[in-house]
Amino acid sequence: MTSELEEKLVTALKSKGAHISFAESCTGGLLAAGLVNVSGASEVFEASFVTYSNAQKCKVLGVKEESIEAYTEVSGIVAEQMAKGAKEKAGADYALSTTGYAGPTGGTKENPVGTVYIGVATPESVKSYRYVFSGNREEVRNAAVEKAYQLLLEAFA
Repeated sequence: MTSELEEKLVTALKSKGAHISFAESCTGGLLAAGLVNVSGASEVFEASFVTYSNAQKCKVLGVKEESIEAYTEVSGIVAEQMAKGAKEKAGADYALSTTGYAGPTGGTKENPVGTVYIGVATPESVKSYRYVFSGNREEVRNAAVEKAYQLLLEAFA
């Protein structure tokens, strides 16, 4: 099933002649799965890295162990490093990343269950955004995917 948001993202990337990659932890491949539902996604989609463990975040994406130790894997700095790593590894123009606590367990006082950091890497910058979504695990993950797509579309404006 294809959403209007995914169609808009593919259309926007095509119009820019740009390519995208993803680095996913809490969304576990949903960003990629959503995008490839759109006909023509192969023209803009480079790769997706599902790095659930901290070791793989470091090994595959180049996330700094010191960042995880200082801020935890669910943090803005890690989301930024994940997005940057995915962009560089895939040779893409843009990248999105997700890291968070989808629930029902996990979370901290500072970052309760439902907290997701989304990283957005563009040709000009890398930024992260923090959200706290409500709902069950599936709802949190789906909300994170929708918000990530929206953030990238906003970056195009």
